[in-house]
Amino acid sequence: MKRILVIDDEEQIRSMLRMMLEDAGYEVEDASDGNIGIMVFREKPADVIIIDILMPEKEGIETIMELRQDFPGIKIIAISGGGRFKSPTTFLTMAEHFGADRTFTKPIDRDALLSAVQELLGPKVSQDFLL
Repeated sequence: MKRILVIDDEEQIRSMLRMMLEDAGYEVEDASDGNIGIMVFREKPADVIIIDILMPEKEGIETIMELRQDFPGIKIIAISGGGRFKSPTTFLTMAEHFGADRTFTKPIDRDALLSAVQELLGPKVSQDFLL
């Protein structure tokens, strides 16, 4: 089963993403900031990381940079609702520059996110080919 790590400081967002991803058949871990997310990833590596940009302690851009340096092949989806003075597009453009594979603004379109996760994981292998 493919694993997804969700890093977001908002409990409601983590919970919503967890339910959505588990319903789609993924194993999900979560973390409330970048520091915890990196610790969780080092203990139980995930196939895809979904990360918020604006968080306390260690924010998303800094976390993406560290993950890209230590784990260059990891697949990353950045999400943002923007901040007080900037639109989400500004933050997501920065996230792409520093290594996010895909970006989404909050609120997140469920089907688009699930499609992006599947695309990053690669094609599903039919069980028929494994016999």
